[in-house]
Amino acid sequence: MTDVEMKDKKEEDKKTEDKKEDKKEEVKKVPLTPVAEIKANVVHIGRAVSTIEPRFTHRVLRTLTALRKRIDDAVLREAIEDVFPKESQNKVSLLSWLGPAPPSSTQAMDVDSSASTPPKGPAPTTEPIPEVDIYFRLLILYHLLKQSNNGADKDKLSKAKELAQESVQKMHTLNRRSMDPIAAKFWFAVERTYEISGDLAEARPMFLSAQRTAALRHDDDTQASLINRLLRSYLAYSLYDQADKLVSKTTFPTSAGNPQLARYHYYLGRIKAVQLNYSDAHTNLQQSIRRAPPAKVAPGFYQAVHKLFVVVELLMGDIPDRSIFRHPVLEKALLGYFEIVRAVRTGSLSQFQQTLSKHAALFQADKTHTLITRLRQNVIKTGIRRLSLSYSLISLKDICVKLHLDSEEDAEYIVGKAIRDGVIDGKLVHEKGWMECSGAGGTKRGYGPEVADVFGRRIGYCLELHNESVKAMRYPLNAHRKELADAAGAREREKELVKEIQEGDLDDEEMGGDF
Repeated sequence: MTDVEMKDKKEEDKKTEDKKEDKKEEVKKVPLTPVAEIKANVVHIGRAVSTIEPRFTHRVLRTLTALRKRIDDAVLREAIEDVFPKESQNKVSLLSWLGPAPPSSTQAMDVDSSASTPPKGPAPTTEPIPEVDIYFRLLILYHLLKQSNNGADKDKLSKAKELAQESVQKMHTLNRRSMDPIAAKFWFAVERTYEISGDLAEARPMFLSAQRTAALRHDDDTQASLINRLLRSYLAYSLYDQADKLVSKTTFPTSAGNPQLARYHYYLGRIKAVQLNYSDAHTNLQQSIRRAPPAKVAPGFYQAVHKLFVVVELLMGDIPDRSIFRHPVLEKALLGYFEIVRAVRTGSLSQFQQTLSKHAALFQADKTHTLITRLRQNVIKTGIRRLSLSYSLISLKDICVKLHLDSEEDAEYIVGKAIRDGVIDGKLVHEKGWMECSGAGGTKRGYGPEVADVFGRRIGYCLELHNESVKAMRYPLNAHRKELADAAGAREREKELVKEIQEGDLDDEEMGGDF
């Protein structure tokens, strides 16, 4: 009897396990349709406004990058009709920015959608909150920019510009603090619209006015977005002095998200590099790389930061790590920069000039051509350092030939400056026209201050990362009271133990045996 009962139990356990596995397979999440995702986002926005919790709005905005690639006129029209009531003025205004609805395809779409999606609920009777209207305007603006094909369709681009201006005016009129996260994202779309149309300078007064208003309202999200919009506008027209004044007169919010901080540090790195402040530029670019999204998520930004980072490292006298040029996202984009690195590393001025002329169009498009032309002195210094390690005595004429310089006077001036800067250890004999090198034969020079500086920067970064991590931690409420109660109880038990020892009430066994 026991064997039969054990077999029955095993069979029942197997059946229950099979049922659980079938349920797990059925519970697998099915990806939402674009219309369903938009409607779910509308619910989250309403929840954020009612509970005064902006994290729900941030959750909606995180889905914007993937969602805007899946929307079209039909999706937006269906979502607007499902969210807004029939006689809504906002509904009419939003639908006017979309193309006319095709009468023939609507029935076919209804037939297809009825088989795959659940039936629609009752039509809405109340007007949604203003944040939902601005969210739909943001989706329509991105859709119009996608249809314009980077400015190829002038009609769509002009329509997007009109929508941006009208929406900005509406945001100023509404003046709601619960709209700030969506407004911060909307300013990026506005800047993108003006940039594609070639009128980015026209939007600058609008950005400045909005930035002052956001600073007065302590709106960190909008303020961070607008500071980046202004810096991009200034740098697009090479107005580095005005960009530097903006940085000095404003305070970037520390509570901004990583994408905004990554952009801000990148723009700071560009400004500092042009101002010959390479160490600060290197620090800012490192912060930008660390805070940037993954390479596959934002490959364009990842490539732009590393292009400038490689040039700044070369200007500092360092050679970038070879693994950077082997990265799958950076391998093709940094091909011209890799050839520049090889020319600087070998100290070949002729190779440097050939590479510079070969990839001049690429460097000008990346706006790094001016910085790369500064590397000529670094190439010459590297060549002189190699010659000083190879020769104990070399004439200026041979230096001129080996480094492809124009004249011996130029070689004498460059060698003298290298000796004065401490690049090489030697002296220049003007009467005999040669250079005596006391460091020939591969003698190693001290690198103490350089190594100390590198370690100092690393330690500073680790301390800063620790402080930011501590600030970002969340502590449970009243957790310290439990620790205080435990400590108080331990002290009371210790006092009772001391009292019993003094009175002699404890036996040897209670004291621990042989103690």
